[in-house]
Amino acid sequence: MDYLNSTHHTTNQSDLSSVFTRQVLPVLYAVLCVVGVSLNSVAAWIFFRVSSDSGLVVYLKNMVVADFLMLVTFPFRVAAEMGLGGWRLHVAVCRYSAVLFYSSMYVGILFIGLISLERYVRIVHRSSSSCASRMGGPSLQNILQSISFARVLALVIWSFLLLCVLPNAVLTSRPADEENARRCMQLKTPLGVQWHRVSTLFSVALFWVTLLVLAFCYTAIAWRVYCSYRQVRRDGRHVCRKSNRSIFSILAVFFVCFVPYHVCRVPYTLSQMPASDFGEAARFLLFQVKEGTLFLAAFNVCLDPVIYFLMCRTFRESLLRKVIGQERRQRSPSGAQSLSNI
Repeated sequence: MDYLNSTHHTTNQSDLSSVFTRQVLPVLYAVLCVVGVSLNSVAAWIFFRVSSDSGLVVYLKNMVVADFLMLVTFPFRVAAEMGLGGWRLHVAVCRYSAVLFYSSMYVGILFIGLISLERYVRIVHRSSSSCASRMGGPSLQNILQSISFARVLALVIWSFLLLCVLPNAVLTSRPADEENARRCMQLKTPLGVQWHRVSTLFSVALFWVTLLVLAFCYTAIAWRVYCSYRQVRRDGRHVCRKSNRSIFSILAVFFVCFVPYHVCRVPYTLSQMPASDFGEAARFLLFQVKEGTLFLAAFNVCLDPVIYFLMCRTFRESLLRKVIGQERRQRSPSGAQSLSNI
């Protein structure tokens, strides 16, 4: 969904490539794919064996699905950058793989925003929610933590993102050959170019809105945790630290993975405009930075399982039971063997 230079025909993506983007990044993506599949397989095995007993679990399960969809695109990216599959593989990446990658990333970003809202109403609005429940009315906490409401939100997010990104694949339908296979924008129809720009701006706007939501939610949560720590000095210290580890982990992952890419994306997009004043060296540097920060965004698939472990008690307890059960099964054959030798 990034702008590839389709107006400056003397500068294509190959000219912007370097040892970093053609040799280092494919290896890093391959390692990321192996680790991400391993971690998310464990997460999926645990999550989809437990019931969705809260809105938080529903949101986290959808994040697992989004991470798996992103992981599916990694082998295609690695193979294309390593020169495997020829120019036809680059066409497949432009039409399908890249669209799936970015749509999965923004779905994950939206679910992070929903999780932050759920944590906000649980911690900050706990007293007002209990008051509303005594009066017999529904509270904001009860609504956001409702399983049915969470499922409806998840369906709306997936449907809306699908409607936004599907035309990017359908409208990338111009005839392809070895000359334009690596320039995705030249594979788009005129309507596809316009839709690409609109969907790109919309996706970036989603990110910045989510960032504002996170800033508001975690500022309020931090203030609430600080006030609780002051009220209960002896016991509150341990609770405060535990809350910091579990609640603010999602904020740390968001800033590490997504903020650098979107900060870099603004000048990079400007450098790809027809009337850009950026020189060749500036465009080359911005492309390298954009690719590096995009890898950080992809690294999110390995950090999300950490969020699941810290934030979801159901996930944490299920994982610990699995680990303990595995250790016991490993001990039992040795014990049986020792008894048989007596």
